[in-house]
Amino acid sequence: MARSFLFAQDQGDAATTRLIAAAAQATGFMKGEPGATRPGWYRAGGENGAVLAELHAALAATYPAAGPAFYAVRLWTNLIWQPAYLAVIAAHLHGAMPDFSGFSQHRRGVYIDGYRLVPGTQTKGSLESLIADGARQLSALTTAMLEEVNAEARLRPLPARRLLADRMLSLMVWLGQRRRDLPIEVIQGFSALWLEGLGLTGQGDLQVVEAEGGRRLLIVRRKGCCLDYRITPDRLCASCPKQDDGLRVARQTANALAEF
Repeated sequence: MARSFLFAQDQGDAATTRLIAAAAQATGFMKGEPGATRPGWYRAGGENGAVLAELHAALAATYPAAGPAFYAVRLWTNLIWQPAYLAVIAAHLHGAMPDFSGFSQHRRGVYIDGYRLVPGTQTKGSLESLIADGARQLSALTTAMLEEVNAEARLRPLPARRLLADRMLSLMVWLGQRRRDLPIEVIQGFSALWLEGLGLTGQGDLQVVEAEGGRRLLIVRRKGCCLDYRITPDRLCASCPKQDDGLRVARQTANALAEF
């Protein structure tokens, strides 16, 4: 895709600062800063053996009964959540897409939490083109991440892809909750574009439900399992595909209504 530049190179610091601030304001929890990778941080394609081994060991020590499959899934979901959030925020709230090639992440105990983004040019264009650019970069980034996760703990491509789809679908629900001006059909269209761009079409979907009073809501119909039941066997996630479908819909509907 041809890149049209919104910010010149010498304005990269300001553009990056604006994006990081937009992400922090929109979420209340994303902790970013401009700059290159710090020693001991994770950057896809870098020297990541030590940080992944440390995260793996921390997970095993914290959740000794959860098992190897859970540790592999948590390695993966820890790595993908921040770039997924940032790409969606960049496209839909910030209005320009950064270069993710220098994106790095910080480990805090059993979590990846905190990131750095190298200042630089950001692309501008139609929302569709920004989604395509973001999906292209996320696809390359997560491909490298999955290879590195598998060097530390075995995670098959299909469950990894389904968990990435679940993250993107959940982000579309999140976006819809913050952009009440957008019809459900528009959010569904955005979701389809992200999944298509990531090669994830069919690995999950958004579902429309009707609450009391005729209010229409979006929830996630996921195919993947995060295996959190390995640490909380008496409690499944609201969107867990392992539970009765009616219960899943009821729980997610209640959560969606609580966001109003």
